[in-house]
Amino acid sequence: METILAWLQPLTELAEDPWAVQMGFAAMLGLAIFALLIALMMVVMGVSDPLRRRLRHLEASAATGTAAGESGIGQWLGPMGERLVPTEEEARSRIARDLRHAGKRSPGAVNLFFGVRLLLMVVPPLLLLMTLPFLRVPLNVGALMLACLAIAGYLLPRYWLVWTIKRRKLLLSRGLPDALDLLVVCSEAGLGLGAAIQRVARDLEVSHLELAEELHLFGLQTRAGMDNKAALRDLEERTGVDDIRGLVTTLLQSMRFGTSIAMTLRLYAVELRDKRTQEAEERAAKISTKMLFPLIFCILPSFMLVTLGPPILGVIAAFANTPLNQ
Repeated sequence: METILAWLQPLTELAEDPWAVQMGFAAMLGLAIFALLIALMMVVMGVSDPLRRRLRHLEASAATGTAAGESGIGQWLGPMGERLVPTEEEARSRIARDLRHAGKRSPGAVNLFFGVRLLLMVVPPLLLLMTLPFLRVPLNVGALMLACLAIAGYLLPRYWLVWTIKRRKLLLSRGLPDALDLLVVCSEAGLGLGAAIQRVARDLEVSHLELAEELHLFGLQTRAGMDNKAALRDLEERTGVDDIRGLVTTLLQSMRFGTSIAMTLRLYAVELRDKRTQEAEERAAKISTKMLFPLIFCILPSFMLVTLGPPILGVIAAFANTPLNQ
């Protein structure tokens, strides 16, 4: 009996300490939430069809050319996100198209996107819920913070996707003029369209990696037996860049009417250079208007203070020394 009391004495002392009680409660709450997340993950993994999961793994491995396929976190985020994928074909195809424009072409990219969205919606609010007892905030403020975190977790993947698409389209647009010049040189040297694009893809790997990857994929499709026209249309759909869309349209018209591809590429390269020059001149013309607001609100007040400050102080001092009856 004395041994049991000796073992229980430290626990009794800890129970009398409010801080220790709060820490123990937070630890138990964290373990409970962690166990709940593990249980939910196991339920989702168990409910999903193992055969379909194995097929997705093999498709991802074949698409990426690696044996591992998806990463470890993607193996359980994909089935979780599959439950959130929209049932409407239009919404699902729109998300898939946006992911392709962002450079995410794996078969499970849509499921992984919604899995990451679910993870960001659930995990940060749960972590905040664990720390709320120590923050000592009102209940309504805590609920508002949890709702804001959940909404931010829902919107953050979409903002990331939009930013990635804009950045990738900008990189592809910047590399297109150099690629056109190289294509003109290769075409005039006697290479066909497919061979010229493969050569340009090798030359652009250092300076413009994103465009080189797209052109390299075009070469793989043509070598696999796809027609040049179908491969060009797929290139246009993958990138979503207006300049590449215009190039593909020009090349398809050249193939249709039998004109020289080298001459077509040269004319389009000149047109693209003129377009870039006009865009640069337009941006330069907007500089004076854009600089107006910083000049008025930032530079002009300091300039007025420096130039008119001493005379105003002198006038104030002069009036302060002047008698009122005068």
